[in-house]
Amino acid sequence: MSKVILVVDDSATLRMSVEMTLDPAGYEVVHARDGQEGLGQLQNLEKQNKLPVMIISDINMPIMDGITFIKEVKKTPYRYLPILVLTTEREDSKKMEGKKAGASGWLVKPFKPETLLAVVRKFTRTLS
Repeated sequence: MSKVILVVDDSATLRMSVEMTLDPAGYEVVHARDGQEGLGQLQNLEKQNKLPVMIISDINMPIMDGITFIKEVKKTPYRYLPILVLTTEREDSKKMEGKKAGASGWLVKPFKPETLLAVVRKFTRTLS
């Protein structure tokens, strides 16, 4: 059974980079271009009985930004899922805003594949 990770980012290149990092490690990556699409993907996964083990989300996206998306996820049955923010944002105020919204971790782009994989493994290890 593969471990599903929802990746929410408006950059197709970034989503593919994350998938190329996680796929060989046995993770199945599901893509969404913004927070609204991310919420829709969570509903689709629920219908397929495929529960994600974590969410990786950008902050700056059109339609629904990452902070709003995290707050919305926290209102759903997925509120306990670890959410890693993967963003270009470095400011402590943004990190605090993310933490307050419910983010579990914060990684700044560009990411090193081995760092991303280590963080993902840390968050998903207890769920396996």
